[in-house]
Amino acid sequence: MSAQSPASPVALLRRVKPDWISDPKVWRTEVLAGLVVALALIPEAISFSIIAGVDPEIGLFAAFTMAVTISIVGGRRAMISAATGAVALVIGPLNREHGLGYLVAAVILAGIFQVVLGALGVAKLMRFVPRSVMVGFVNALAILIFMAQVPEITHVPWAVYPLVVGGLALMVLFPKVTKVIPAPLVSIVVLTVITVAAAIAVPTVGDKGELPHALPVPGLPDVPFTLDTLTTVAPYALAMALVGLMESLMTAKLVDDITDTHSDKTRESIGQGIANIVTGFFGGMGGCAMIGQTMINVKVSGARTRLSTFLAGSFLMVLCIVFGPIVSDIPMAALVAVMVMVSFATFDWHSIAPKTLKRMPAGEIAVMVITVAVVVATGNLAIGVVVGSVIAMVIFARRVAHVADVTAVTDPDGGQVVYSVTGELFFASANSLVGRFDYAADPDKVVIDLSGTHIWDASSVAALDLIEAKYAQRGKQVEMTGLNEHSARIHERLSGALADDH
Repeated sequence: MSAQSPASPVALLRRVKPDWISDPKVWRTEVLAGLVVALALIPEAISFSIIAGVDPEIGLFAAFTMAVTISIVGGRRAMISAATGAVALVIGPLNREHGLGYLVAAVILAGIFQVVLGALGVAKLMRFVPRSVMVGFVNALAILIFMAQVPEITHVPWAVYPLVVGGLALMVLFPKVTKVIPAPLVSIVVLTVITVAAAIAVPTVGDKGELPHALPVPGLPDVPFTLDTLTTVAPYALAMALVGLMESLMTAKLVDDITDTHSDKTRESIGQGIANIVTGFFGGMGGCAMIGQTMINVKVSGARTRLSTFLAGSFLMVLCIVFGPIVSDIPMAALVAVMVMVSFATFDWHSIAPKTLKRMPAGEIAVMVITVAVVVATGNLAIGVVVGSVIAMVIFARRVAHVADVTAVTDPDGGQVVYSVTGELFFASANSLVGRFDYAADPDKVVIDLSGTHIWDASSVAALDLIEAKYAQRGKQVEMTGLNEHSARIHERLSGALADDH
């Protein structure tokens, strides 16, 4: 049989080259999606700059460098990273107390923290986020996106309201005509033309702040390179790193579910760090994955490749520098309509359907509701996920604690009693195990059959030691049998070493 000939260079190129190079349809989708996201990024980045207390160009520079960098080094294709509200809230106080130089230094240090945490495998912790928390996260995100639009439609000229309704109608109806051009882009263009042509006085993107006129220039943060500076910025940098990683990994998991594809979470974690380091050296305010913009890119516009992310950042700078006057005329009503549509599409309506709620365990419903409530109350997705995950673990522990059971069978001659222990033994179930034995009435020989259980921690070993000690005080012998290999190893290592010497 002849050996298989090696693949030709052309064949290898076909395997590795992205879809958008050879497929015009994919190319068109990615380009238009990037343009829509760039238009939506501008007012958001400016708003987050205001939250952080910096000039609008600082947030816009961050959006540009984060998106372009993460499109190359990130682990989740089509996910958008830029300046975010969560990061702005964390590092804003540092800027107000110490100035922009310290903020930029914190961004660089946060990036270093993220690279280290990513290399240590922090992404693997995502497996401990239950589905009920994930659903709560998604629904809370949808609510936050909608709530963020409320200030844009309160105390505004009456013309804003028909513009928002018109924008929503366009996005619902236009896809029925054609899906070649993203409906959000059509909505933005049409509403902009109407307001400019009719000279309708409504809030515009330009009202949010001045757009930059040149590309950012790399440089070092303007801070003294001392230990005192490090101790000042480190707490803010660590908080930013953790919040950014959590939001980015949760968003990556959400996109995985939407697209039915897998992403490299470790690469994404390290990539977020690299993107923040690059952003810091270009004087940006840092950021992480933007869930709302990612939903525009993936769910509304149908993007699936890195090209859309790269172009979102690139178009952002082109729009600001080259087409600044035109972009400034875009009515905020158009962008509000886009974000309201994103909010509606993001919410998991199936999760609150009566049929679903009837079938779901009460504990999981409670976890979902609490996650939503905490996120909405704090405005911080990371806090809600942590609280929801902790509550889910407590509910799980309480449920499993009742699984461990003990049954006793006494020999007919009364010479010995055999206790069969079944279920999982860990700190929650082990505490009640001690009270399941009749120390006074049992015969002198006691056999504890552990073949139906598994020992998970030191609390379980300590409980078994205490049971043996209670029998020993009454002059009775205890034999433990049936331990599996892992349980036997833990028991052998810890038994007798957990009790006080005195």
